[in-house]
Amino acid sequence: REFAEEYLRSPTAHDTARLLLMGDQHGFPGMMGSLDCMHWTWKNCPVALQGQYKGHMKKATMVLEAVASFDLYIWHAFFGVPASLNVINVLRQSYLFNDLYNDLSPPCNYKMGDKEHSVGYYLVDGIYPKWKMLVQAYRKLNNAKEALFTKQQESLRKDIERAFGVLQGRFHILRNEVHYHDKAVIAGIMYCCIILH
Repeated sequence: REFAEEYLRSPTAHDTARLLLMGDQHGFPGMMGSLDCMHWTWKNCPVALQGQYKGHMKKATMVLEAVASFDLYIWHAFFGVPASLNVINVLRQSYLFNDLYNDLSPPCNYKMGDKEHSVGYYLVDGIYPKWKMLVQAYRKLNNAKEALFTKQQESLRKDIERAFGVLQGRFHILRNEVHYHDKAVIAGIMYCCIILH
């Protein structure tokens, strides 16, 4: 808890400016980072909760939703959601978009072409819903512009996958099944690893 306010918080105006600059340097003005989820297998999930925590992986898992920037800084982490929930349900429980909806996020002003924008966006893969703040690659490529955009989007979207890989590489506990019973202890371990990262 002592370090959570510094390392597990929403971006400040200074952080937002840095994120926007990074996105602009990579050809994506307004990009706030890459968004994705990671599953952590919960070996000793109580029997009463297994139906809730078993999803497509057929094992009980807890979901970490995170946003990482190009420098692998994880500035948004939401952990503990049951694996049986789909991406939309995870998003609706997460505070990431609640802050945007309630105008609690710092200003995110940028220009794309001739149009001014005040809401940043996140790079995601194709399983996410088509919301204006979630930018996906094209599924069907019709021309060279779409092919170039898709190539760039997919290469930058891998930032979050790399961040998950670095987390699991540095903290072996995240690579293996978690053996604890208490959800609060498990969440504490996950957030501690992210803070140390």
